[in-house]
Amino acid sequence: MRFASPTRGGDLVAVLASNTWAAMQGRDALALEWDDGQAFTMSSDEIESAYRALAGTPGRPVTQRGDAAARLDEAAQVIEADYVVPYLAHAAMEPLNCVVDLQDDHCTIHNGEQWQTLDQQLVGELLGLAPEQITIHQLYAGGSFGRRANPVSDYVLEAAAIARAARAQGRGAPIKMVWSREDDTRGGHYRPLNVHRARLGLDEAGKPVAWQQRIVGQSILTGTALESMVKDGIDPTSVEGIADLPYAVPALNVELHSPSDIGVPVQWWRSVGHTHTAFSTESLIDEAAVAAGQDPYRYRRELLAEHPRWRGVLDLAAEQAGWTSDLAPGGEGVKRGRGIAIHQSFSSYVAQVAEVSVDAENRLKVERVVCALDCGVAVNPDVIRAQMEGGIGFALAAALHSEITLDGGQVVQSNFNDFQVLRLDEMPRIEVHIVASGEPPTGVGEPGVPPLAPAVTNAIHAATGRRIRRLPIGDQLGA
Repeated sequence: MRFASPTRGGDLVAVLASNTWAAMQGRDALALEWDDGQAFTMSSDEIESAYRALAGTPGRPVTQRGDAAARLDEAAQVIEADYVVPYLAHAAMEPLNCVVDLQDDHCTIHNGEQWQTLDQQLVGELLGLAPEQITIHQLYAGGSFGRRANPVSDYVLEAAAIARAARAQGRGAPIKMVWSREDDTRGGHYRPLNVHRARLGLDEAGKPVAWQQRIVGQSILTGTALESMVKDGIDPTSVEGIADLPYAVPALNVELHSPSDIGVPVQWWRSVGHTHTAFSTESLIDEAAVAAGQDPYRYRRELLAEHPRWRGVLDLAAEQAGWTSDLAPGGEGVKRGRGIAIHQSFSSYVAQVAEVSVDAENRLKVERVVCALDCGVAVNPDVIRAQMEGGIGFALAAALHSEITLDGGQVVQSNFNDFQVLRLDEMPRIEVHIVASGEPPTGVGEPGVPPLAPAVTNAIHAATGRRIRRLPIGDQLGA
């Protein structure tokens, strides 16, 4: 059955059958010819190259505290670095699916929901029904990580459009739409590829005096029902975690480029913009500490003198990790190191210390992660620990392996064989320590993700002297 795509433009094809297996067999038997005349055809390498060129030009001002350019000219030492993160799929255990029962004056939806209000509104607009004529039954889903809160309700609208087309052909039964894993990986919405170009100036004592950072990446909110949140061309989800950097730096200038000509569908991924801003900021501050010849933990601590909650988790993580003690030897040819990172997101403060080992063949193993969290009043400590552990495992997959790449505008990866997630034997020992607090309770589902990648890459530098400035780490240690 051919139907008009409600979000992608043009027509799509759906196969209707009495069960999922029969539908998939029918879909696989189709011989389709697509008109690619207007298709986006850039590769990941081409996008990154274009982004690097943009990073060399002034962007829209985000944070203008002091004159970073002038202070950089006067600095005793300047660190310059590009940090790159790829497109990422959500890769939830359960691929996208949805049940739509469409009647003349009512539509009932069964779905693993993250965003009922928007889905209800947009389905109503598509079908010509009022919101109160749309009933949504929320089901537990096998993961989502943001994918089921799509800013244009893509797969829910697709299911509704199929139901409408089927009804027009006299098929009034409820429609259960199921995407295969390959559909989900190759036809989804992705965490945006981002390039960060940073310059950090230090004085004679090694203290930072100027921080300049340009971010290049697609806006998630532009073109959605939430576009009103974009102010003066700045999508807040692109710069969160860097726009309000807590470190005591006299001059901080942050700029943003949001290319509008990149035709890759994007949306939030667990912890949204913090996924890439934490990697860049916590890598750069670590580079500054090393360049200054100072301990990375104490260097951060001194720069956070006016932020007691940041210091609280930093101190707790360092203490529980035994930061001041030597790591036990790792055996012949094995190098070991610790790395630390700290980040605030969703009003919660998280510090993590990662311990890694790298053997003689440059094989990396993340051995242990110590996590300290201040999320206000700990309503349910078991849930808090579980969310931190899950977030760390989720983030480690992206740090080590996961990426979506494009070739001629098409996604290369298809399933877990080439979009690799974390394997059981890669999961580190995790310790979670919760700060006792009387502050209002804050988020725990996402804040465990951002500090993990920089903690690991900082630990790799401590072990090997090698800086990792792009994710995933992959085989960079053996290159």
